[in-house]
Amino acid sequence: MTTREAEWSALLIAAMEGDGRAYARFLGLVTPVLRGIVRARGRVLGPEAQEDVVQEVLIAIHTKRHTWDQSAPLLPWLYAVTRHKVVDAFRRRGGAVHLPIEDFADALEAQVEGDGMAARDSAALIGRLDARSADIVRAVSLDGQSTAEVGARLSMSEGAVRVALHRAIRRMAEMAKGRDG
Repeated sequence: MTTREAEWSALLIAAMEGDGRAYARFLGLVTPVLRGIVRARGRVLGPEAQEDVVQEVLIAIHTKRHTWDQSAPLLPWLYAVTRHKVVDAFRRRGGAVHLPIEDFADALEAQVEGDGMAARDSAALIGRLDARSADIVRAVSLDGQSTAEVGARLSMSEGAVRVALHRAIRRMAEMAKGRDG
């Protein structure tokens, strides 16, 4: 056991026996180390999310400190708590990378082909949407209007139009798969 680990263990044991000063000292000593571990393991999370994870780790240590076996080394327990909280942060994030679609608008332009069946099927699916959703899909997807133009016309923010468009297209996909009435 290292000197650092022995000191931290003694402080946590004293804290668990009610010594508030020992607990404050323990947290003051471990927090920078935990922060470094979170930054190293969660590089892609960004500074704000990393700090959120550090706070979650500190809360977990506080609420679960009774689960540490005082006869076992402290550092592996601290590292395990930290690693689990970083993993939880990645799970919440879903592993998805969010990029603004505007950056790829030119590359994502759909080729217009004269498929009459697809146009008929699309029209039928759009017809099953509520009036506002159908209007948004037609305006953006078929008429080529920008989300800003549609938003101005419908008194909606551009972001709200994008969300409504995404949801409407998702509903249409579900309907096409026969999962929605």
